[in-house]
Amino acid sequence: MARADLVPVGMSGNCLELFDALSAEFRIAAILDDAERHRDGQFEGVRIRPLSCAAEYPSAQFLCLIGSPRSYLAREGIIAKIGIPPERFVRFRHPDASVSRFAEVGHGTAFYSGALVTLDSHIGDHVLVMPKTILHHETVIGNFSLIGAGAVLAGGVRVGKNCYIGSGTVIREGITIGDGALVGLGSVVVRDVPPGAVVAGNPARPLRVRGG
Repeated sequence: MARADLVPVGMSGNCLELFDALSAEFRIAAILDDAERHRDGQFEGVRIRPLSCAAEYPSAQFLCLIGSPRSYLAREGIIAKIGIPPERFVRFRHPDASVSRFAEVGHGTAFYSGALVTLDSHIGDHVLVMPKTILHHETVIGNFSLIGAGAVLAGGVRVGKNCYIGSGTVIREGITIGDGALVGLGSVVVRDVPPGAVVAGNPARPLRVRGG
């Protein structure tokens, strides 16, 4: 049986980490990226093309893999720019990830190797859950957020939209992370984080508010 076509968005480390698993399930038709350094490039025989080429793959599914402390706030705009309807963004779970059948998962969300999502969690659209992350019961992750490798979110944690949770972060049960916040790697979060805040440390403390 022929494999479906998939077009990853973003020629980044996030794409490279997931490339083999994606290739085992899909035919990678192209990778979309507007960065000048990737112009007319390729990876493993797959062409790297501008975002404007999305319409040239009318039968393909898509997956946005852009996301770092520098680019996470751009994810929503990039996804809107390529103009693909939500239902064409694939939900992808690495074979080594475990996602409870009682969890709700939105369009365009990817779970990397070793990720664990337990019951009654709600994961929004276009969320990246990186390797060996643990999302305990009743965790809520907003659209376009990225949860870094090895992060542990206790029960009832709520992460807003467009957030970045750094690798190795631990978040206490019941904590709320406001929209657009960034939690630095290795942080221990024991208090709610306001929208747009940048926090880090053990315990996590505010460094600044985005735009401030």
